[in-house]
Amino acid sequence: MSERVIKPVGRGFLFLDSHPAGCAQLVRDLAAQVDRRAPERRTALVIGSSSGYGLATTIAGLARYGIDGVGVSFEKAPTARRTATAGWYRTAETAALAAELGSSFSFVNADAFADTTKTEVLDLIAERFGGIDHLIYSVAAPRRVDQRNGETYQSAIKAIGAAHTTKSLAFDDGQPVLQEVGIEVATDDEIAQTVKVMGGEDWARWVEALSERGLLNPGFNTVALTYIGSDLTGPIYRQGSIGAAKADLEQTALTLSKDGVQAMTSVNGAAVTQASSAIPGIGLYVSLLHNVLGDELQSPIQQSIALWDQLTGATPLDLDDEGRIRLDRWELNDDVQSAVRDRWESATQDNITNVADTAWFFAEVRRLYGFDVPTTNYESPTEVDTPWP
Repeated sequence: MSERVIKPVGRGFLFLDSHPAGCAQLVRDLAAQVDRRAPERRTALVIGSSSGYGLATTIAGLARYGIDGVGVSFEKAPTARRTATAGWYRTAETAALAAELGSSFSFVNADAFADTTKTEVLDLIAERFGGIDHLIYSVAAPRRVDQRNGETYQSAIKAIGAAHTTKSLAFDDGQPVLQEVGIEVATDDEIAQTVKVMGGEDWARWVEALSERGLLNPGFNTVALTYIGSDLTGPIYRQGSIGAAKADLEQTALTLSKDGVQAMTSVNGAAVTQASSAIPGIGLYVSLLHNVLGDELQSPIQQSIALWDQLTGATPLDLDDEGRIRLDRWELNDDVQSAVRDRWESATQDNITNVADTAWFFAEVRRLYGFDVPTTNYESPTEVDTPWP
């Protein structure tokens, strides 16, 4: 046993430790928002199952449809000095949830980009299930090592064509600070490397590996989660180096859709995640968006419920002209975007807490690490040596 009191110590949006009890309660709170439907014994593989939309998709699938399958993520175990990563604790609780729901769901802690991981996961699927019905690809990583050529690729958050300056939100001792952040122009090599990390190549390798092993069940479908977002964040996101990777992801969906494979991208709405909080301007934008929408801002778990309903055929696919599932229509509504733009343009250091829900955003960031979760006792010692399930 290794119990201790854990406090949120860190800098900006990064914390050194995570709170196991808070992370566990967060999983339970997400599951409590999902209405149960009759299990159909579908089998799914979720790549990136421990955080953000990947976590929400895993929990929604378990709690709504009782899916069986495998989740893959890459998390750090606890050490003598530090707790495990938040995703480690969330995965442990998700595994407990799956067991309570009667689902056969395993979790593999390994680099999703590695061929050795693919072999391990596919062996597990073959042994336990014989095939899968769904593959959800939700990977957010800063770098990728390609074992096939030994190359290491590093993603870049940069503009394309011309430098850009954006308003951005930071915090100093928990107080919001409005900043102007300059975004450099990406080189051709930086764009290419970002596509290698965040584009569709690895997604395609997973699908191809499953197909080669005969592990795709009839009616198989797969989605890679993506984002478009507002014109306000376009220069740093959709028109930037990240956007080049997302365009590659969407092109990959078209390439994969053959021989009984239905491949799509799912355009999700804005959310507070560990990946998105690191992108300049996104924190401010989401804070403004929440100020406009309040409780009408659709959470990742709400969107994941809608995604599962569409993937299972319970509701029709909501596709745009390019064949993408659209879960973000609420965000890109003209009236919503107009209201967000007004707040963006009028935002100053003096009025930032009035036009943007900065306190809500900072609390959401803390919840990513298991802090600020209601009903969690942060004054009592908590066990940090939670085993991987």
